Amino acid sequence: MGENTDQSQKNITGFRPPEDFARNAIVNDPDIYGRAEDDPESFWEENANGIEWYRKWDNVLEWEPPLSKWFIGGKLNACYNCLDVNLKQRADKTAIIWEGESGDIRKYTYKELLEEVSSFANVLKGTGVKKGDIVTIYLPMIPEVVIAMLACARIGAPHSVVFAAFSGESLATRIGNANSKVLITCDGYSRRGKVVEQKNKVDEGIRSCGLLDKVIVMKHYGNDVSMTEGRDVWWHEVMKDSESSCEPEVMDSEDMLFLMYTSGTTGKPKGIVHTTGGYMVATHTTTKFVFDLKEDDIYWCTADCGWITGHSYLVYGPLSNGTTLVMYEGAPDYPDKDRYWDIIERHKVTILYTAPTAIRTFMKWGPSWPQMHDISTLRLIGSVGEPINPGAWLWYHENIGLGKCPVVDTWWQTETGMIMISPLPGITTTKPGSATMPMPGIKAAVLDEKGNEVPPGQDGYLAILKPWPSMVRTVFGNEERFIETYWSKWDNKTYFAGDGAKRDEDGYFWIIGRVDDVIKVSGHRIGSAEFESILVSHPSVAEAGVVGKEDELRGEVIYSYVTLKSGVEESDELKSELTSYAAKNIGPFARPKQIIFSDDLPKTRSGKIMRRVLKAIANNKDPGDVTTLQDPAVVENLKEKTRILDSD
Repeated sequence: MGENTDQSQKNITGFRPPEDFARNAIVNDPDIYGRAEDDPESFWEENANGIEWYRKWDNVLEWEPPLSKWFIGGKLNACYNCLDVNLKQRADKTAIIWEGESGDIRKYTYKELLEEVSSFANVLKGTGVKKGDIVTIYLPMIPEVVIAMLACARIGAPHSVVFAAFSGESLATRIGNANSKVLITCDGYSRRGKVVEQKNKVDEGIRSCGLLDKVIVMKHYGNDVSMTEGRDVWWHEVMKDSESSCEPEVMDSEDMLFLMYTSGTTGKPKGIVHTTGGYMVATHTTTKFVFDLKEDDIYWCTADCGWITGHSYLVYGPLSNGTTLVMYEGAPDYPDKDRYWDIIERHKVTILYTAPTAIRTFMKWGPSWPQMHDISTLRLIGSVGEPINPGAWLWYHENIGLGKCPVVDTWWQTETGMIMISPLPGITTTKPGSATMPMPGIKAAVLDEKGNEVPPGQDGYLAILKPWPSMVRTVFGNEERFIETYWSKWDNKTYFAGDGAKRDEDGYFWIIGRVDDVIKVSGHRIGSAEFESILVSHPSVAEAGVVGKEDELRGEVIYSYVTLKSGVEESDELKSELTSYAAKNIGPFARPKQIIFSDDLPKTRSGKIMRRVLKAIANNKDPGDVTTLQDPAVVENLKEKTRILDSD
């Protein structure tokens, strides 16, 4: 540990919450776990009173495994809970601070945001959108993506937000599956100073789709685009005379709020359905509990609205709690590698929620970049998206949390809708690399193939044993796939998360990673995420992507693609050292066949390493569409390096 870490917070099992933080935390009574476990329905019913209902529910839960309904008979509106309820005390409070990549800033108070949302809701009504119609949103991280989402929720039209960096073909697939007639997009946006031709991607992708009646185009970047007469309209023109008042639609608790497409092992995206009541209760409650939200917090979740984290913990959870949130459009290294820390300093951010991949990238760049700025306003930091290795956790705590901020390492999924396993920052003693304990009201376990709990320290499958309010209701248009994917592994009552995990002697959960990301070497199964975690624990390694290469003798051999920390030189000696390091920490069967050094790895725009692409490269196969990567040029570079090594 470095000099800045408060050693008094650390004991033999981990980091205790700082005393002053715990004393003032929203949740600081450990009895909350017992109360929730004794009567989970009463626990969720109690917290359901934290949002406003037009009509209260008749029953909390209807559970006919694997189908659930929550707050049956309850009536509410998600947009109303995010905006209207805040007018009483927070009308002039800033709801959104948006910063563009070029440095321009826009701010919206709750009153202003409500007016914009209402105006756009009326625009949607004017195009013929009715309650139940699915609207597709294909926008970058600009305020209009939040405005469009909330406008849809206001009129009862489920939204389907497609990540802006996806290709036009991916967009068309999702439009077709949702049978969406209206699309909201923009002319273009900036990524590292270069224009992304968003409208052109739309035109190319939907050429064969033929479903859309209307395309609403936000003029954002100012690049030239073609507009199809009768179909395409400009956002600013249709908003010009639109009324800024719109009554929210009264929605049933089980009415669909949104569709969120997630990739599957078949390659066909699954349309995850989330409904209104249970989702709002769950995200409102967990946002407040996990992030300890106070009235004066400035909260920044760096996730894109194209992913579930952007839905739950950038839009619906924070806004329903009356929070001031930060949105940033661009890359973390534009114009330089201190952009995040500059944003935190200027906007006085108090809570940061970001991804382990980003944290490891910051590690690679070195601590000098955050040290250029005053980030002492931070009081809590969190991670989301994948397991965080202990080294990255400690670096984050030391260099970003300055040794004083609780770290909330959260596990959850698109399908769960809410954070399922996480520290409560005023209660939990944290262990670097562990998501710690299930949230109050959540019953989780680590099971074997037959559904039996495994002993402490043994790997197994992560499972959820009891229903929770924001659980996925179905796969859109494919109930059979919903049951087969998530419920059929054991007894149709136990949710199969698809992740490997283990528990330690203290009951803490350690997430290993996707069980379908497994390398099989001579009969040994090795999780890619676990292997990567070992490699990045080496002091020279910043990031690693580990995949299997087909091998006639051993089934697969291990190819490790490694990015080194700033200032570390590539060498054959280091390769040998890393090979031995892996074998020592996992076993001799885990000795990598090849270690390939690279300045970067193939990542999505959200920072997730694409093992699919690395596996294709290792196996000399076509990696498919790489246009959605942060830097597609990385692929050709790695192909050449792999080819040269294989030919030696």
